[in-house]
Amino acid sequence: MKSLPLASLVLTLAAAGFALPAAAQLLSPTAPPPTSAQPSSLLSPNADSSNQVQPLDRIVAVVNDGVILQSQLNQMMGTVAQQITGSGGKLPPQNVLEKQVLQHLIVNQLLVQKAQENGVRVSDDQVDAAVANIAQQNKMSVPQMQAAMQQEGVDYAAFRQQLRNQLLVRAVQQQVTQQSAQVSDAEINNLIASPAFKQGEVHLARILVGLPEGADANQIAAAQAKADKIEGELKKGESFAALAVSNSSAPEALTGGDLGWRRVDELPQAVQQIVNSLQPGESTQPLRDASGFTILKLEGKRTPDTQQIVTEYHAQHLMIKPTAVLTQQGAKDKIEKLYHEIVDGHADFAALAKKNSDDPTTANAGGDMGWFMQGDWGGEVGKLLVGMQPGQVTQPFESPDGSWHIVKLLGTRQADKTKDLEREQARQAIAARKGQQAFEQFVRDIESSAYISIRVPELADASSATSNDAQ
Repeated sequence: MKSLPLASLVLTLAAAGFALPAAAQLLSPTAPPPTSAQPSSLLSPNADSSNQVQPLDRIVAVVNDGVILQSQLNQMMGTVAQQITGSGGKLPPQNVLEKQVLQHLIVNQLLVQKAQENGVRVSDDQVDAAVANIAQQNKMSVPQMQAAMQQEGVDYAAFRQQLRNQLLVRAVQQQVTQQSAQVSDAEINNLIASPAFKQGEVHLARILVGLPEGADANQIAAAQAKADKIEGELKKGESFAALAVSNSSAPEALTGGDLGWRRVDELPQAVQQIVNSLQPGESTQPLRDASGFTILKLEGKRTPDTQQIVTEYHAQHLMIKPTAVLTQQGAKDKIEKLYHEIVDGHADFAALAKKNSDDPTTANAGGDMGWFMQGDWGGEVGKLLVGMQPGQVTQPFESPDGSWHIVKLLGTRQADKTKDLEREQARQAIAARKGQQAFEQFVRDIESSAYISIRVPELADASSATSNDAQ
């Protein structure tokens, strides 16, 4: 079995309304098992009964009341190395990569701990749905994926636990961002009126030389010197992505510092002016901000269309959801029966939806979904509606949570959504900026107040900016 793609996990969570932070995306549950050259558990079932010495699985770091083991670091090293080389990148020296990976493992563990402290829970059903979606993305059933993972030596229980942890991390991020991402009409109006809003989007990459809260003069000077050194290496033609992997303390460091496409108006005004002065491929001087010293690279630019004409769909929806009483097969049988009543028996869709649908949003309206754009009800619905004719009904289909659905297309129309989309884009831009700033500050706060002890001397500076007890 080839390695399960990280994109599958991201798609799984996105389908459930999630979008993982970069640090969490790196914690793929699909990492290969440790090789024979890597430490294994003393109690490993694969250990032979000979006198051959078996290495112990040592503690690499203590994070509050939790630990990070050498085996976890080795496993993540394998995953990250695959991601970097698979995307055409160049691996940094082993010791540099180890420090970067350990830093991300520490941050992830802090976020999982915070989720547990806040009473965040991820149910087995949520994990089951995520697993099912990953299997679907890999064109397998869940049992087939389990068998393939067993053949490759990937522990399925550990896979589920890492997936649960990712969901916990995402839940914490949502809590933080939602609390800070309230956007007023006045803010939207001001942004739309600003020249920056019309400037389109930029594709950026970032190298962050981070500073701890309350950094002293020596720490600031050291960070400045490091940032200046990186700038000098960039001017000599060194790869920005490789330097990000080796030096950046930002969450996206291990993906080459890639921040993706950002609206220009999402950026602080001072940064907007600097980025607008760059040509694609150029990078900035080190910029001082609350996080430390940042170097940005402009990968590309694109401008928005002047008018947004979109296709809107009007449809009806009927959903049958498995319950403690109704099994998965029972839900499938029921939706198929209703489908044939509508298609073959010409039964009234609205009447059946009102009587049978488990969708609380549309059931009382006879399944009426109103007018909507293609992606508003999820990618699966949008894909099915494209190419359908008014009056047609989709075949029954299953969503990641195990529910079964049918949708009837009532009509389509072309609509000028320029103003609506403009306001929504402005709202999202403001909310994203507020949310990102709040979450980065949140991470810095929990790092600065945490007990972090690095137990391997050569890795002790992996969290030098945040560790309270590096040994």
